[in-house]
Amino acid sequence: MSDEYFYGVTLSSSHKSETWDPEAKAEYPRSNKLLIRQALLGPDAEPDELNVVQVETMCLQESIKIPVAILKVGETRQARLDIEFPDAPVTFTLIQGSGPVHLIGQHLLGALVEEFEDMEEMEEEMLDEEEGDDSQFKDEDDEEGEGPKGKKAKMSNNAKGKAPSPKKNAKK
Repeated sequence: MSDEYFYGVTLSSSHKSETWDPEAKAEYPRSNKLLIRQALLGPDAEPDELNVVQVETMCLQESIKIPVAILKVGETRQARLDIEFPDAPVTFTLIQGSGPVHLIGQHLLGALVEEFEDMEEMEEEMLDEEEGDDSQFKDEDDEEGEGPKGKKAKMSNNAKGKAPSPKKNAKK
């Protein structure tokens, strides 16, 4: 059985950091994936204050810390993120500003994670097939252009893109 849950967290001056680690909880024994879709600046955020959200997660064999959203009243109140975190733990920290900053997304459990990955693979295969179809057309065009007829058609245009009159070709 697969499950999909809404995920949301609010970072503020009183709650600067939140760690997503469902594997640490016995209630989630299945595979997990976190998708963060959007960061929103709350309506009571301070004017002219930058709010910077940083994420810390594992990258291959080491930990990485990187800002993922910079929000400011009057400039950027929301940011579309679409970030996937296949491995826990993931820590979100408000490293600058007082917020509130709301992070929203989805928590995928079990088979649904595999279905999501299968959908991505299918999309990639479809794109590859479409590119393959284009290359087939290019190959056919190249084959036609390889013979003398293809070259003659290409060379018969002068610099202005007009074909010369048959009389000029006859004189040569």
